[in-house]
Amino acid sequence: MALEPKVYIVGAGPGDPDLITVKGLRLIGQADVILYTDSLVNEELIARAGDHAEVHHSSGMDLEEMVEIMREAVAAGKSVARVHTGDPSVYGAILEQMALLKRHRIPVEIIPGVSSVFAAAAVLQAELTVPDLTQTVILTRAEGRTPVPEREQLRDLASHHCTVALFLSATLAKKVVKEFLEAGWSEHTPVAVVQRATWPDQKVVRTTLKDLDKDLREAGIRMHAMILAGWALDPTLVDRDEHRSKLYDKTFTHGYRKGVSASE
Repeated sequence: MALEPKVYIVGAGPGDPDLITVKGLRLIGQADVILYTDSLVNEELIARAGDHAEVHHSSGMDLEEMVEIMREAVAAGKSVARVHTGDPSVYGAILEQMALLKRHRIPVEIIPGVSSVFAAAAVLQAELTVPDLTQTVILTRAEGRTPVPEREQLRDLASHHCTVALFLSATLAKKVVKEFLEAGWSEHTPVAVVQRATWPDQKVVRTTLKDLDKDLREAGIRMHAMILAGWALDPTLVDRDEHRSKLYDKTFTHGYRKGVSASE
């Protein structure tokens, strides 16, 4: 089936070219024009484009250049796959693209992808929401050259003492540690860092809040890293039986199963 002449914003997933939705892969294979973030998206995935496709690297382009390529293509009746790393909805900078495309009355469809936060959790074999430990995950980043709203300062978010996932923050490890400690976190809190999750050269560092900055420097990790912090990252959790969910407890009744009383 031929694609409509519009822009498809496709989440490419974290790195492994097989970690893309069936729909996303189909769009890459059928699109007339492909515009992708060549510094982040796996080339093996782009190699699955059709022979007819016109492929553009976007790493050296500014916003207006990218949008103009998409506008011209759609005006000529062509379909465009704008391929982003991970999931486009988290730090994907898609809003500014859609705003300009809307001015040109160009339709857009978004295809979600596997975010690096979930790829990192999978690599670590971690569950980010653990019963009786934490039921909340905060996705954020440390404040660097790009500011964050005052009400979203890391120390304030960390005050919830839940699992925190930090994007774009590996170069700000000292600041991260300072703000977590100011929020009352123990310096022994488990932290895990995954650089280039699911890529062949991925690196994994398991550490504590106290040693985070030192261990990242020793590992040479400064870019493309996901930092996960909180007691859900404690690797010894799988050795204990104190955080079982109610869902599979034989005494717990739900719509698909009648629970068995403890005396039975």
